[in-house]
Amino acid sequence: YYYKSNLRITTMSLFENDIAYDAPEWLTGEHMTGTTIMAVEFADGVVFGADSRTSTGTYVANRVTDKLTQVSEKIYCCRSGSAADTQAIADYVKFYLDLQENETDEDPTVEVASRIFQLFCYQNRDSLSASIICAGWDKVKGGQVFCLPLGGMCVRMPFAVGGSGSTYIYGHCDSTYKEGMNEKDCLKFVSDAVALAMHRDGSSGGMIRLAVLTKDGCRRMNIPGDQLPTFWSK
Repeated sequence: YYYKSNLRITTMSLFENDIAYDAPEWLTGEHMTGTTIMAVEFADGVVFGADSRTSTGTYVANRVTDKLTQVSEKIYCCRSGSAADTQAIADYVKFYLDLQENETDEDPTVEVASRIFQLFCYQNRDSLSASIICAGWDKVKGGQVFCLPLGGMCVRMPFAVGGSGSTYIYGHCDSTYKEGMNEKDCLKFVSDAVALAMHRDGSSGGMIRLAVLTKDGCRRMNIPGDQLPTFWSK
């Protein structure tokens, strides 16, 4: 499962009258999903969500990015960091999970998926920028959320937040989360937290993408930018 990235970031120059000058940051910068991602466990599965902004430096490259990526039938990941790095890692994990499923004729577990994510993130920690939340449901342990921050640590948590916007909402999440929340409570918990982060974090924005994943499958929903939860700022 080892993957060694050969990614090299080069500086782009433009030529005008045969004189080279550095291009602006928004033209040469790496595409980053500077982001707010979040997932929470509940009795029947998991709820997870993210904003939809992708930035290149200070330039918004994509307003409607989908940062909730499916890697198996009932396992998803929430991506933050370099868009290219996280997409590549998710593709590799999906490949190995498909391979395992074909060889064993059984659905992969969420923990196995998380450990493969950890393998790629840890062994390439010096060359990749990737922070992942792996969430899903399996018949062994039900709904699970695993947090994989920069560096490749992997730990299961009842809820996890990540990305640049997460620093604004840790206190809100700690004070709001309650054990035993149902699906409706979790949806409100995630949508409120992501909306608060989007309000404060310049690298988070656009719309909120939500998903509910249970043994019956995944149900996706979106909250448009003009219908986001509002608080004192409305």
